[in-house]
Amino acid sequence: MRARRSSPIRSIVMVIATVVCAVATAAATVAQEPAARGEPRPAKNPLEGNAQAISTGGGMFRTRCAGCHGPDARGYLGPDLTGFWAAGGTDDRMFDIVRRGVPGTEMPPADPQRVPDKEIWQVLAYVRTLNAVPIAPPSGDPANGERIFRANCSSCHMVNGRGGQLGPDLSRIGSARPRAGLMRKVRGSSELIRPGYEAVTLVTRDGERIRGVKKNEDEFSIQIMDTRERLQGYLKSNLTTFTIEKQSLMPVYGPDRVSDRDLDDLLQYLTTLRGVS
Repeated sequence: MRARRSSPIRSIVMVIATVVCAVATAAATVAQEPAARGEPRPAKNPLEGNAQAISTGGGMFRTRCAGCHGPDARGYLGPDLTGFWAAGGTDDRMFDIVRRGVPGTEMPPADPQRVPDKEIWQVLAYVRTLNAVPIAPPSGDPANGERIFRANCSSCHMVNGRGGQLGPDLSRIGSARPRAGLMRKVRGSSELIRPGYEAVTLVTRDGERIRGVKKNEDEFSIQIMDTRERLQGYLKSNLTTFTIEKQSLMPVYGPDRVSDRDLDDLLQYLTTLRGVS
């Protein structure tokens, strides 16, 4: 049976329709992205107060941003965003931070090919609704905080080349982690464990029980740093059990161990740690 040939007119119509559709799509994209037309970005959020934009932005914030800034934007791994505008921040400045990221931190740039300007403005319209009034600067005595740190934390954490290695180096923690996140970590209410510091318990075939933090793992072996800060490697075939703990090796410092006043001092000291010049 001979295949039916499409008519030349039908082919031309299909080509024209395809071109028209592509042009319309491109025009819509350009309409949403002033930068694509060479126009300056607005200094003020064009979607501020827009109920639909705020609702959409809230969903995107919870999906993309809450993991670092907290579900209420009051800070976790990343800083508290709720006081940005009250402290004198501007819409265009916040937009630039989101678009370009913050070098040297875990805040990545937002690729324009994947995150259009409109989506950033929607997220910022939502965050603006959480805007807080200015609060008094955090109190605390950093000198006493350092003494508390040396007595309780330095056996596992290093600062500027001094201290232990079982926990993360905290030499730059003041520029990498907000105060609220640090407080939750000290009090034991944070479930976040940084990769490379997951607590593990190993039991060998001869019954030896070993605790430490996981450094590397493959199908056949695991490498850990034990609680004596020795790097050790084990074949999994030589272990009877191998457990990755849900709780960090870091002790919980409740009010019975570190009072609220001492915690305030400790946090004030930690926020001063921004690396060696």
